[in-house]
Amino acid sequence: MRHTDIIIAGGGLAGSTAAAMLGRAGFDVVLVDPHKIYPPDFRCEKLDGSQVRILRRTGLADAVLRATKHDREVWIARFGRVVMKRPSDQFGILYDSLVNTIRGEIPPNAHIVHAKVSAIATGPERQTVTLSNGEEMSAPLVILANGLNSGLRQKLGMARDEFSPCHSIAIGFDLEPVGRIAFDFSALTYYAERTTDQMAYLSLFPVGATMRANLMVYRDLHDPWLQQLRSAPRETLLAALPGLRELTGNFAVTGAVKIRPADLYVTRGVRQAGIVLVGDAYATSCPAAGTGAGKAFNDVERLCNVHIPRWFGAGRMGEDEIAAFYDDPVKIDYDAYSSEKAYDLRALSLDDALLWRARRWARFIGQLGVGTLREMRDAVVPAKAGTHTPLARGRL
Repeated sequence: MRHTDIIIAGGGLAGSTAAAMLGRAGFDVVLVDPHKIYPPDFRCEKLDGSQVRILRRTGLADAVLRATKHDREVWIARFGRVVMKRPSDQFGILYDSLVNTIRGEIPPNAHIVHAKVSAIATGPERQTVTLSNGEEMSAPLVILANGLNSGLRQKLGMARDEFSPCHSIAIGFDLEPVGRIAFDFSALTYYAERTTDQMAYLSLFPVGATMRANLMVYRDLHDPWLQQLRSAPRETLLAALPGLRELTGNFAVTGAVKIRPADLYVTRGVRQAGIVLVGDAYATSCPAAGTGAGKAFNDVERLCNVHIPRWFGAGRMGEDEIAAFYDDPVKIDYDAYSSEKAYDLRALSLDDALLWRARRWARFIGQLGVGTLREMRDAVVPAKAGTHTPLARGRL
């Protein structure tokens, strides 16, 4: 039996980040994941500034940002018009590229075993892990970072508390301009025009040389509209967002249309000695709210920078020590922010009550006002510069 300090079950975003951080900190770590190279997976496809700030606390930001595409400026639009152009802190990167980049930062003292964790036997001092290849390992601490796979959690007596099934649906595809080399914008966020379209927004942003589209909707997974989008994506999209063509011009949807529903849940019964859950293994987030990567980074950063050093320093990983991670105020605050943003965006997109109609128009008018002031400022500054130079020459 292999003995190690920490076993990580699952090598997605949370698991790979934890392996890189803990390996760099000198822990003997084994990451268990069946994929030698993480395969394409429609999940997080861009990072924003708030997520990058958390990522910096992991020590992995420089490597990740080198693999991204910074869009630099984003247009905010609705009703076929641009209401604001602002500097952007978005960095486009497909999920598999993100995970594989982080895996490239895992040091040699952190080992990767290409298998699955099939069983965990808990004990007062060490946890025994059985892999799908028959191998057994032992460690004081097991990190469950296996995302939506609930089999292991059920075996440990943990239960999923699903409080919003199919809360939102994320749709991803590629766009390319027809009749011109490039779009006029580097990135565009286009908000829904009607609540009846059951849509939050369309986000267009560069990933490498490709213009990527993320469309966020609130529909039943069996809604015929989703099949229409698959079979005729361009026509279905323009029917829902008729003003979009004013900004994009003629375009084509290329490649596969990927659809991913998101159920919101939290796992109960997690306060167990020697076992800790991070990322989607503990609780999911809404992709429309854009907090999933930040939540995973926040979980792992708190666990690896704060709690694991304390546990190993004291030589204790009992129930009280594990509970301290879930009660971490920084974790609690980010989890609450993620949940609140998910429900607020859904109501802002769908609710026709007077309060939410007022909030929608207030946001639109506010963005329009800010955008107009920026345009006026940008027009005045070049004009002043243009008139100042001839006067200076005249004096000379």
